[in-house]
Amino acid sequence: MLKAVFGDSITIAPDYTFYAPFAKYMPPMLSPYSWKIKKQILNGVKTDYFTYTGDKAEGFVLKLYGLNPRVGKRKETSASSVKQKMFDAAMGKDTDWENYVDPKIVQIIRENWDIVKKFANAEDLTYRVLGMKFPSIGFW
Repeated sequence: MLKAVFGDSITIAPDYTFYAPFAKYMPPMLSPYSWKIKKQILNGVKTDYFTYTGDKAEGFVLKLYGLNPRVGKRKETSASSVKQKMFDAAMGKDTDWENYVDPKIVQIIRENWDIVKKFANAEDLTYRVLGMKFPSIGFW
């Protein structure tokens, strides 16, 4: 997980994992599972603040957990934007996604382009809850 992006620097924090059913993490402040995930998120965080995307719900929850949230400076190119450019290209649009990906990775993606096309046309089966996305299957 990206922990912070300031200027040209990126800091990576250890991963954390949500397990199905995801509803057990709700409501965030009352569920013991939500406090366990907080401990996982904070594992390795050595600063007195926590950066986030700027989503209001996410910021609210981070404040409830006492994480002193700060909105991180977004890079012009993110994994989400490159993914969207790839999906647009898979649907026939002219995009420049290859400019943002290492050439060796571009080759692997091109070799598996049928998979990209499959996901580009797939319906988004996620729920957005308090600034986080959860799979709709396994939520309850």
